Amino acid sequence: MNTPRKTPGWLDWDPEPSAPQLALPPGAVDAHCHVFGPADRFPFAPERKYTPCDASREQLFALRDRLGVSRNVVVQATCHGADNRAMLDVLAHAGGRARGVATVRRDITDGELERLHAAGVRGVRFNFLRRLGDFTPKDELAELAQRIAPLGWHIVVYFEAADLAELWDFFTALPTPVVVDHLGRPDVTQSVDGPEFALFLRLLQEHPDVWTKLSCPERLSVTGPAARKGERRPYRDVVPFAQRVLDIAPDRVLWGTDWPHPNLTHHMPDDGLLVDHLAQVAPDPEVRRRLLVDNPMRLYWPEEETPR
Repeated sequence: MNTPRKTPGWLDWDPEPSAPQLALPPGAVDAHCHVFGPADRFPFAPERKYTPCDASREQLFALRDRLGVSRNVVVQATCHGADNRAMLDVLAHAGGRARGVATVRRDITDGELERLHAAGVRGVRFNFLRRLGDFTPKDELAELAQRIAPLGWHIVVYFEAADLAELWDFFTALPTPVVVDHLGRPDVTQSVDGPEFALFLRLLQEHPDVWTKLSCPERLSVTGPAARKGERRPYRDVVPFAQRVLDIAPDRVLWGTDWPHPNLTHHMPDDGLLVDHLAQVAPDPEVRRRLLVDNPMRLYWPEEETPR
């Protein structure tokens, strides 16, 4: 099978990211990354909205080691639909150092859910991003949430900040923890004290089962990756938003690279710089350890969590 031609304008991920200056704590987890194909082994879904470049588990593991990460949480990519085989292939070859977030449909059997759990899946992702379309009806999502709750799974949600008010009641009624991708995608040209981001912060404050990820500054930033002379201080305009979340919910925040950075057409981030971005967001080593080790271990590897 020939690899399908990728979507025009799609930027390939950086095969040689810089070595981070920031040393990550032992046991650090990249809690949001993906694999794409390779298409000749794991074909993309016919109904996909985009065709990505290939990004294999071997390449993900090489990045893990390059950045000083110990473990990965692999989130099912929308280009694979509900065919989770590429993600499960990572888990099968990770030696216990990876967990998965799957996409499932209403007709999945309880036996299939149990097999996913045994393979290392610990969550399901619901997409509410209008530009990707094809929303699953909320009644179907609510039914799936009830079925995965006994497994101890959580739900990962992806939405635009402007849509939170409409989605609030649905999210807060779910019977599982809810993990919000990418800081809820705030508009960083607005004030960190503005009403839109305040609503997201209130969600975190009022609902102790809501988590979020300090991921994708490259998607949120207007200032971009440019560093001050002699410094590696990328995506400075995102820093106040990430720090505010860390102040409010330090025990319910995760971090991830989002490798291989789906649907980027303006610039492809240097993954080494994404690690160094953490030095601005969380300059306190103890806070970084909580963000990178303690929190993801509690959510994804609770059986291995060491009391501190």
